[in-house]
Amino acid sequence: MIVGVPKETLEQEGRVAAIPETVREYVTLGFEVVVQASAGRVALHEDDAYVAAGARILEDARELFHAADVVLKVKQPWQSEGLDYHEAEAIREGAILIAFLHPAAPANHAMVSTLARRNITAFTMDAVPRISRAQQMDALTSMSTISGYKAMLMAANEFPKFIPMTGTTLGTVKPAKVLVVGAGVVGLQAIATAKRLGASVTAVDTREEARRSAGSLGAKVAGFEVPAECAAGPDGRARALPAEWLRKERQALAPLVEACDILILGALVPGEVAPVLVTADMVAGMKPGSIILDVAVDQGGNCALTPSGGRTTQHGVSILGPWNIPGSVPVHGSWLYSHNVLHYVKNLFKKGPGTIDLDDEICRESLVVHQGRIVHEGTRKAMGLA
Repeated sequence: MIVGVPKETLEQEGRVAAIPETVREYVTLGFEVVVQASAGRVALHEDDAYVAAGARILEDARELFHAADVVLKVKQPWQSEGLDYHEAEAIREGAILIAFLHPAAPANHAMVSTLARRNITAFTMDAVPRISRAQQMDALTSMSTISGYKAMLMAANEFPKFIPMTGTTLGTVKPAKVLVVGAGVVGLQAIATAKRLGASVTAVDTREEARRSAGSLGAKVAGFEVPAECAAGPDGRARALPAEWLRKERQALAPLVEACDILILGALVPGEVAPVLVTADMVAGMKPGSIILDVAVDQGGNCALTPSGGRTTQHGVSILGPWNIPGSVPVHGSWLYSHNVLHYVKNLFKKGPGTIDLDDEICRESLVVHQGRIVHEGTRKAMGLA
């Protein structure tokens, strides 16, 4: 089987789905590997290193998509400015695709439908279950580590004031108030980074374990409690709240949002559209000069006003919705992600190249499209197919 690794086309995406170290492993497993020219350059991996690892270099992405039996990507198929085709249309019919598809996000529904129409078997790395034997495949955790760290730095860069308490000859400047909503991996990294910058940090999460983790990092824990069976699944990841509890969460958040200077939003429900926790009215109540950075934008966003992949200013508040924060840390992002994917492929083809194991729990839960049908539960729900 041929494994194809194209150059990512999403704007400001510097990661690559395989590095020379993992290419060598694929070759050892019996795969042939083709890599698009300069695919790893931003991550500091040149073509000659891929060739030395056993890969063949192709200049044209369409030639690679046509040749590959298994396409390994970082982000979902896309049609970037300057491309005269959509990548979902270029992948060979009947091929296998492994990537971060974010299939439940409304912006990706048309792409998912195209994959189904073209009989592509598609797996999404953001739906790998959180079980012990899947830890090395858990790309969502790997990339969330980067997202939380970098999101706080990006927000601090936009903030028009000091972050730490700062003494001057004219008096003392108070530290910025940072509110982190969602204390999963993203939120915990954001909290740790905000504390290092000297901010006063408050964290909100509906899960008891997440609140304890936030408190252990020095954040003030606020918000309200939700019944454990509503807040989290058996794997500890957040569940989508019923409408009544979601309304209560917004009410509890409103005064905290109004008081903060920087709001980091990272409340995600794996495989589903992100819950809208911050309304337009809540944004209107924030202080001018405040910053909202919505890490959940890939799955629709936690703020009602977040522009998908862009930025806006509403009521004097800067709202940022960058698509691919981990792409701004391409070296470590590629190293982490490429190894996650390598372990995923080993598990998918545990019987050897050519035979995928759809009876495996990890493969089954991360399967989005198969035999012309959209099968991923969260995607079907978001698309009104459930």
